[in-house]
Amino acid sequence: MSTISAFMERHFKHFNARETLQAARAWKELIDRGGQMFVTLAGAMSTAQLGRSLAEMIRQDKVHGICCTGANLEEDIFNLYGRRDYREVSRYRDLTPERELALREETYNRVTDVCIPEEIMLWSDSILVKMWAEAAERDTPKFPYEFMYDLLDHPDAQGREHVSREDSWMLAAKRKNLAVFTPGWEDSTLGNMYCAKVMEGAIRNHGGIKTGTQQMEALAGWYRERHAAGTPVGFFQIGGGIAGDFPICVVPMLIQDCKQKDVGYWSYFCQISDATTSYGGYSGAPPNEKITWHKLEPDTPRFMIQSDATIVAPLIFAYVLEM
Repeated sequence: MSTISAFMERHFKHFNARETLQAARAWKELIDRGGQMFVTLAGAMSTAQLGRSLAEMIRQDKVHGICCTGANLEEDIFNLYGRRDYREVSRYRDLTPERELALREETYNRVTDVCIPEEIMLWSDSILVKMWAEAAERDTPKFPYEFMYDLLDHPDAQGREHVSREDSWMLAAKRKNLAVFTPGWEDSTLGNMYCAKVMEGAIRNHGGIKTGTQQMEALAGWYRERHAAGTPVGFFQIGGGIAGDFPICVVPMLIQDCKQKDVGYWSYFCQISDATTSYGGYSGAPPNEKITWHKLEPDTPRFMIQSDATIVAPLIFAYVLEM
């Protein structure tokens, strides 16, 4: 057994540690029996550089589909092409409003303990706006991730990398031709920029980006294709919110709304969240609740890890990779 896996097997015996180990074991078992894993990313995982471990999971065929916020989609690109210009902030909890204002005036946007410079956002927009405008003009819309894949191939992006290309989960996903779903994409920096360009007249209309319902239909096709082939699909959720809520609903949609009785439920479920179960707190809702919503079966392996995903997820990834 490898070093990290052996460490977890020896020391992760109780509470969140045991839940983490059991989730990792079950993920590996799912893959070993020919299953696939669907991963969702909420929070600021890309800026937290989760790509350093997630990219290898994608390269080694341990991840087969992704749903993330628009922020996670773009911030992996920002990190790839602009990381050297980021500013890390120690003792960020002690920042005064005046210090926050100073960072804003220096054109930095803070994400907890690191600040993203506006320059990399504007650079990305300068490339993408031409693609968006052409798609809107020709009525040939794409999903947001498809434009980002095009950006990765753009001549202006070649040789600009600030970090290793191996640390970009988006680049790894592109090489594997993974579908990346981004519900609520407009709630992101680049989504805001697209809207602004429409309002300014630089882009003809909003028709250059495929809609959320088109994303749901595409996800339904992705899921049905695997189920038809007899492939069990697991669901690994980091955080809460729309990144997890949107894709997990594809199964009840197919069963209840499309009346497809031969559709199987998700074959594995794990969520990492620091939220505790409370009234109105969906992010902390227990996995059992999903049984009534036609998402999981009573015997589905399911895990709820209440911890920091930037600590737990890389450990689970390392176990699955047998590191």
